[in-house]
Amino acid sequence: MKIKNICCIGAGYVGGPTMAVIAENCPHIKVTVVDLNAQRIKDWNDEDLSNLPIYEPDLAGVVKIARGRNLFFSTDVEKAIHEAEMIFISVNTPTKTYGVGKGMAADLKFIELCARQIADVSKTDKIVVEKSTLPVRTAQTINTILTSKQNGVKFQVLSNPEFLAEGSAIADLYNPDRVLIGGGDSKDDQLAVQALFEIYNNWVAKDKIITTNLWSSELSKLTANAFLAQRISSINSFSALCEKTGSDIDEIAQAVGADSRIGSKFLKSSVGFGGSCFQKDILNLVYLCRQFNLPEVADYWEQVIKINDYQKNRFVKNIIYSLFNTVSGKKIAILGWAFKKDTNDTRESPAIYVTDQLLQDKAEIHIFDPKVCAKQIYSDLEDIQIQRKNIYSGGLQVLSINAIRKMVKVHNNPYNALKDSHAVCILTEWEEFKTYDWKKVYKNMLKPAFLFDGRGVLLKEAINEIGFNFYSIGK
Repeated sequence: MKIKNICCIGAGYVGGPTMAVIAENCPHIKVTVVDLNAQRIKDWNDEDLSNLPIYEPDLAGVVKIARGRNLFFSTDVEKAIHEAEMIFISVNTPTKTYGVGKGMAADLKFIELCARQIADVSKTDKIVVEKSTLPVRTAQTINTILTSKQNGVKFQVLSNPEFLAEGSAIADLYNPDRVLIGGGDSKDDQLAVQALFEIYNNWVAKDKIITTNLWSSELSKLTANAFLAQRISSINSFSALCEKTGSDIDEIAQAVGADSRIGSKFLKSSVGFGGSCFQKDILNLVYLCRQFNLPEVADYWEQVIKINDYQKNRFVKNIIYSLFNTVSGKKIAILGWAFKKDTNDTRESPAIYVTDQLLQDKAEIHIFDPKVCAKQIYSDLEDIQIQRKNIYSGGLQVLSINAIRKMVKVHNNPYNALKDSHAVCILTEWEEFKTYDWKKVYKNMLKPAFLFDGRGVLLKEAINEIGFNFYSIGK
């Protein structure tokens, strides 16, 4: 089965880059990325490649090569579905904020809507590929919806989870550790698996393309994210002990990471993990374990989330304690809003929660991030207030939009954000932060001047020479 036309539903952080790389490496295949968000599609089609809705190193170059040749972005979802032989579903699967499973289970409403639209529009056989991160056995639900029309159209459902790290997504797509394809056992299912295999084999070596059954593929994504998040929470738990004992968390991470059985990746202590996957996937895993009556397993993985929350809360408490037990009316500069460097994605960013906690103590917050716009920052802070209303309060105050706008200012120039501040918090590890004139920053801050490095960006020795009261995780 040779695929000539692909449709991807969802033009976000996964769909856009993945389809761009497929289009570049498969010029014989027409790739159409569709989304109901007209502004997002307009941005993908913008002649100025710096206006792409997603910032990812090297993405603009890939889009430039393929766009208009065999890569297209459109809001005409039905036309793209109708023409495609293979359809990727790459829509958001956030944690539910309502009903059964509220606060833990994955919300699959967008997946269901996609499946129903595919079933309604399709007149010819289709291969439907799960690209979104989904709970195990979701393929069964998708297949039930697709076959409900009983109009003679055949569907094969495959699982092809993404393992991209934001900030290196294009490099990960070009040279993946593995590509995972899950499918059923029937002859038609295996033909569909082979069709997707051949697409990736245009640039990925055969030995890196792994085929499994559907359920193994779906659960592998959750398992991988759980293991990675667990490593971060594990090293962060030791950072608290380091602060009590005088040990150095970076030295410990280096020593432990030198063990070939453990390795050095994901042993960087920080203010906590963020992003679209780790928290929601582990919460979903916890929910699944409880649904299958595995409370001990659920409690084990839930502790990973609790340690992550503990790390963020501990960071804020250190700030407040160091600033004489109050930040009320004090100017706090926040450097970095994205959850990690080399991306403009802010989902579950620790910066959101650190800022929210400081606002609870009536701090005046000034923010700079080189890739995140003010609109997104205000939206993130307002969304957390909505979550507090709908899911939990934890005894915290729900701040009004007007209060947030009054207490928070977003800057285009970092030195304006830093000027006359009592303290600086580095919450994203952008490389440019290392190049700032920190002597100039210190000179223009109120004294005593505090610097809280939540990402281990700056060397303690260099900062101490300038005169900062310096605090970093685990030191």
